[in-house]
Amino acid sequence: MLLRHIRYLLAVAEHSNFTRAAEALHVSQPTLSQQVKQLEESLGAPLFDRSGRSVRLTDAGQAYVAYARRALQDLEAARRAMHDVQDLSRGSLRLALTPTFTAYLAGPLLSRFNQCYPGIRLSIEEMTQDRLEAALAEDRLDLGIAFAGEHLAEIEPQDLFSETLSLVVGPQYQAREQEPLDAAALGRQSLALLSGDFATRRHIDLYCRQQGIAPCIAIEANSVSALVEIVRRGQLVTLLPSAIAREQPGLRALALASPLAPRSVVLLGRRGAYRSAACQAFRQLLEQDYGAANH
Repeated sequence: MLLRHIRYLLAVAEHSNFTRAAEALHVSQPTLSQQVKQLEESLGAPLFDRSGRSVRLTDAGQAYVAYARRALQDLEAARRAMHDVQDLSRGSLRLALTPTFTAYLAGPLLSRFNQCYPGIRLSIEEMTQDRLEAALAEDRLDLGIAFAGEHLAEIEPQDLFSETLSLVVGPQYQAREQEPLDAAALGRQSLALLSGDFATRRHIDLYCRQQGIAPCIAIEANSVSALVEIVRRGQLVTLLPSAIAREQPGLRALALASPLAPRSVVLLGRRGAYRSAACQAFRQLLEQDYGAANH
């Protein structure tokens, strides 16, 4: 019963509204209110301020919710541990990647993992790094592949390899400059780039400022696959990881006289989290195929 009380409490805290929380939980609003009231009575303090148009946590509620959320995460990890099969004949793995990795890393890596462990059910999401770290911290993911940098306190990084960006062109591109391209030549290229909310785009913008050039941007897109098709089918070029050009047919990478600084790729997990057999097997496979020693 306490677990149900905690789930109800967290739902109301998330929605700041009993009606919306009840809809999300598929219970009636009076039932939800009664269960939360019982929890408040057992704790001897009100958890919600109901005086306004929206429901807000009291100071006592904020303190309790922080511990309740962690307790629920640990209990869910305990449930997964009980069902974890060490011989990897079954199990599950929740994985997320930042967008550029889906274009060259996800296919070969996840296909190989599936071939090695066909009984493991993989759940894969593509998301920005801030969302990825938040999901790891809340135990909604097991592992994430992203970039090194400043991470949340709950996140533990493991170095994998360095990723380099290059000028990526399609089969119809006719080089007008002597390779490798210098900064002035790059400034004359018509570019298709990722939009500004991508870490890769911020890395490119910093590079352009350092080189003293204003990039000629013809197209912005929030999809790596869209950029790949745009470049493959036309004269526009892009700046993307060199590995994408190796993996995608019809693309090639041109060297730059002043290369972009490489970025460190890391495997992220929640610090102190339970590591299932599937999780450990994925870590080992990733380290074996893509670890620093292999790059």
